[in-house]
Amino acid sequence: MEDNELLKVRREKIAALKEAGIDLYPNDIRPQHTTAEIMEKYGALQGEELAKVGQNFSVAGRLMAVRDFGKAAFIIIQDRKGQIQCYVAKNNLDDQGYLVFKKSDIGDIIYVAGKLFRTKTNELTIEAAVLRMAAKSIRPLPEKWHGLTDIETRYRQRHLDLIVNPRVKEVFQRRSRIIELIREYMNKHDFLEVETPMMQPRAGGALARPFKTHHNALDMDFYLRIAPELYLKRLVTGGMERVYEINKNFRNEGISTFHNPEFTMLEFYWSYATYEDLMLFTENLFVHIAAQIFGGMKFKYAGQEIDLTPPWKRISVKEALVELAGMKPAALEDHAEALAFARKSGCEVKEADSLGKVLMAIFDEIVEKKLIQPTFVTHYPVEVSPLSRRSAKDKNLTDRFELYIYGKELANAFSELNDPADQRERFEQQLKDRETGDDEAHEMDEDYIRTLEYAMPPTAGEGIGIDRLVMFFTDSPSIRDVILFPLLRTKTE
Repeated sequence: MEDNELLKVRREKIAALKEAGIDLYPNDIRPQHTTAEIMEKYGALQGEELAKVGQNFSVAGRLMAVRDFGKAAFIIIQDRKGQIQCYVAKNNLDDQGYLVFKKSDIGDIIYVAGKLFRTKTNELTIEAAVLRMAAKSIRPLPEKWHGLTDIETRYRQRHLDLIVNPRVKEVFQRRSRIIELIREYMNKHDFLEVETPMMQPRAGGALARPFKTHHNALDMDFYLRIAPELYLKRLVTGGMERVYEINKNFRNEGISTFHNPEFTMLEFYWSYATYEDLMLFTENLFVHIAAQIFGGMKFKYAGQEIDLTPPWKRISVKEALVELAGMKPAALEDHAEALAFARKSGCEVKEADSLGKVLMAIFDEIVEKKLIQPTFVTHYPVEVSPLSRRSAKDKNLTDRFELYIYGKELANAFSELNDPADQRERFEQQLKDRETGDDEAHEMDEDYIRTLEYAMPPTAGEGIGIDRLVMFFTDSPSIRDVILFPLLRTKTE
């Protein structure tokens, strides 16, 4: 009822403005300044100095606050750069300008032009000589002091979240800056940015459940990509020896504070490099970003200080299972002992699971959450690494690492498998896994194997989760806080 009454009042104001011939949605508003420009250039000037400027300034933005004293008022306007106070007096405006002010509401977009001065409280202020409506808001904003705090409402109505919660805009400005720094770093190291298909005839490049769609004209099923990997490696085979893509991926999985079915990754491939080269490269990339964002290597996430100072800890999967999970070295090589340890630890494992899968289930359950400071975990089992090169020292392991910070995987990298015969065997094993119920196992990809038969140079590749990186670098507790429009269940009411 209260909302209906507020809407009624606003509609009455709209009718009055229209009757006076005022355009509520004009298209000739041209502000010449932003609030930040004015503050930066004139924020230090005092009264007499401002009087000598003699220039008119114009800004446009959302009306955020009004202190009305009858024939005069102070208002706050918010544009994309910040806020500024304006002084509105009847004697300084024409009749239409003053009517616009009297019929304005919090949330309206307005245009103000005038000279600068300082109030008795020494606040830099625009004295409005011109005031126009730029766009009339029919619906009221959330109450100022209560704000927009309901999580669901914030994510569903991100426009309101951005208007009333300044911190939100800062998060996405930092996200944009982080991606800019990534591009800067990759381009500096002679990587070429490319684009690969988001709709693919088969889901490949990762172990994940895909989203399926259908193309009517071709009468073919397609999948939203779970990773760009196999296409990027086709480019490497074609002679693009250093490529990267900042890409959207889609995985038909659960939603959590660290998972969204649509997410953004940096994925890149570097010929004549190994996974060990990528560890150093990744350290330097993070150092490059942190130096620009924080001015140093330390930052806090969820109250925990994270130190990015290289070199970062390196530990193999098996070493981590002994050191952090408490497994006996002998159990790492014994399927029955590993299975018993996994079940005792509360892991969901099946009798038919290979030793490598059992070990990784234990790792995921016990070890991950203990990896707080930046840690490279290396040498993953072949069974869970279908696209990785085998280790020369142990054919059951791969030259692969994952990067963990605060107990969460942030990057996955490996020396690429470029032996087409070995790749075919891995895909065939994945098909067997699918037959036993693993719907995340990789499909056979004959076209990719054919590509490898033309010889792909020795290459290392890596994927870095940009959303998670932004979470850490903005101290955001949920991935939804760093994605402008996260996936939500449709409301039925």
